[in-house]
Amino acid sequence: MKAIRLEKPGHYAQVQIDEPPKPVAGEALVRVLRVGICGTDVSGFLGKMPFYTYPRIPGHELGVEVLETGPGVTHVQPGQRCAVEPYLNCETCRACRAGRGNCCEHLKVLGVMTDGGLRPRFVLPARKLHPSGDLPPEALPLVETLGIGYHAVERGAPRKGEDVLVVGAGPIGLAAMQFAKVRGARLTVLDVNPRRLEFAKQEMAVDATVVVDGQEKEKLDGAFPVVIDATGHAGSMSQAVHFVAPTGRLVFVGITPDNVSFPDPLFHRREMTIYASRNSLPPDFDAIVKLMQEGKINTKPWVTHRTTFDQYISYFPEATKPEAGMIKLMVEIPE
Repeated sequence: MKAIRLEKPGHYAQVQIDEPPKPVAGEALVRVLRVGICGTDVSGFLGKMPFYTYPRIPGHELGVEVLETGPGVTHVQPGQRCAVEPYLNCETCRACRAGRGNCCEHLKVLGVMTDGGLRPRFVLPARKLHPSGDLPPEALPLVETLGIGYHAVERGAPRKGEDVLVVGAGPIGLAAMQFAKVRGARLTVLDVNPRRLEFAKQEMAVDATVVVDGQEKEKLDGAFPVVIDATGHAGSMSQAVHFVAPTGRLVFVGITPDNVSFPDPLFHRREMTIYASRNSLPPDFDAIVKLMQEGKINTKPWVTHRTTFDQYISYFPEATKPEAGMIKLMVEIPE
């Protein structure tokens, strides 16, 4: 069968690969329905994602249909549509034993450290499948995207009525906005791109938006009990410390390969807490599916670009240019 493989930074190829084997105990064979393309995929293409290895079949935001299950699998059945938790953890290391498989010492993420979903069918551990009821195929890959923001907001734990600043109005920032609003927080968004800020204001009902400039940033100094930096930009992450109120919480959800630095006296004087937020946890997926089914999460604005499996390689460079305004590129996979 055909697959799309990133051979090295900047070079995709459509290749022939073997059909997947039959699932064994604890596994499921799935048909890929949709693949969402996000900043991780763009960074992998550019050679700027620190966890990425090559060659690699991308695709970690997945909507699938179960085709066959191996012995012992009871929570999913053939014919069910599912969202996929792409974090393949070992279940035995210290982090896994503590219930924190998102930080597994031997973690392999589909489409990043091991082959992902830009192929029609593959086998994966059935425990990574989250049944999605009647949600449409295009909504399913968004569960993983939303999970990153959900977990970041859970780390910062804003209370109802508390002021939250989200730095970066890209897809992960938008996901964080969704769940900060679900928690009842007052939400301000900071970005360099006015168009992204307008999108956040119109579609995410944020309370205030701020375009990055020196004068405006000074007004935000020490103003927010919770700050979530979703940029993955070392300069922004270093600056974000200044926005945190005394005793506040700062969450870094964007990842950078560079060092992040900040003044220690400021950090100590305000006795702030800094959290890393990595991936998400199985209960996060189930909570998001439920919120989507209840209509509490607005998924319509997310998919701004669409393409097919056969057109993906030629379409990708244009869709991911900054001026294209891509929030999410959705790829339809043929049977």
